[in-house]
Amino acid sequence: MWLVVLLYQLGLIVRIKAQAPESCTSSVTNRPPENSDITVSCGTDHMALSILLCPIYQALYNESLMVLNNKYTKPECFGTANFSADPPVLNFRFPINETSLKNCGTSFKIITGIGTGQFADFSNVQDVNISGTVTSSDPSAGMITYRPQILYKFSCLYPMQYLLNNTQLGVSGVTLAINDNNGSFISTLRLLLYRDADYDEMLLVPENGLDLKTKIYVAVVATNLTNKFNVLLDRCYASKRPHPDLNTYYDLFVGCTRDAQTKVEINGESQIARFSFEAFRFVEDQNLTVSTFYLHCVTRLCEVNTCSSLKPNCDNTNRRRREAQTVSANATVSSPAINVNKQEAFLASSSNAKGPEDNYSKPVVAIIICISILAVLLIGMSAYFFFFIRPRKPLIK
Repeated sequence: MWLVVLLYQLGLIVRIKAQAPESCTSSVTNRPPENSDITVSCGTDHMALSILLCPIYQALYNESLMVLNNKYTKPECFGTANFSADPPVLNFRFPINETSLKNCGTSFKIITGIGTGQFADFSNVQDVNISGTVTSSDPSAGMITYRPQILYKFSCLYPMQYLLNNTQLGVSGVTLAINDNNGSFISTLRLLLYRDADYDEMLLVPENGLDLKTKIYVAVVATNLTNKFNVLLDRCYASKRPHPDLNTYYDLFVGCTRDAQTKVEINGESQIARFSFEAFRFVEDQNLTVSTFYLHCVTRLCEVNTCSSLKPNCDNTNRRRREAQTVSANATVSSPAINVNKQEAFLASSSNAKGPEDNYSKPVVAIIICISILAVLLIGMSAYFFFFIRPRKPLIK
């Protein structure tokens, strides 16, 4: 073991550059390291670090001596120097997946807290905290050193809760990458509509609308997502507007409260959540031929081992129903709107009134006429038989 350490130390000495590059000589960043030297970017599928390079040289180190979490035996844990940048920087970029985080010793921690805002009714809401350090590796082989220890700390907080606004129902499976100031742990969310219970055939909504009570099967899918998490739907509702709106809306389900025709099939059990409901019309559209509405689903992620505890307790009769509040959009996928036709009976207008005989079809009228003729013939034959054919009794003298 001591031989490996000795060889590593000798390798570091060979890799040390004698002096700072020319780009640092006149740079304002040619000074001792400071906490503000590092910039962290929390992306959807990668994390990126950018550290000022000149202070590192000023402290008698270089890019080959800076490594993630002291993992100096892993080549992928070292950064790349960019001397053409102004000022020069040392860049680290690594994917957010279990293999990469484990190899470079980056910490991955689940944080559970009380929901706020759109999730105010939920007592358990989870976030993912990814953190680590970039440290200097001192190449000094002796017992003492004159180099200061450099340590940069970084972290990203990824909320595992999102509002997925399917503005016009994801018939075509439109995908959208999510990226906000705090980062996001989902790279792609999709909301898909199907016409069959096996979720094989996509549902195409005709312009003249679906028939009332048509079964609609919905799937919310997360892709490029680590297998540590599942998709959990907290609420799905329909509104008259393409964007989240709580002025005219109808809840398909909110936690345990569900519409009678809505069936939640898979929720919080995998990276696909599924439910179904029947096509309906808003009452305010009673004078319209086609009633149009849009679907919105409040979606979050849950850690596989804790999903069951995050689901609402449907046996608790004291559960609270969420209050109506303004919905702020985090991601939106769009597709053709859901149209439902009127399906009402055709009524005769006063200007085109019909007689009683118009209420019957031609075959029915023919049958009625035949029955009437047969009835007249039977009555006539009976009368003729009674008065003329019947034998008369002889007179008794």
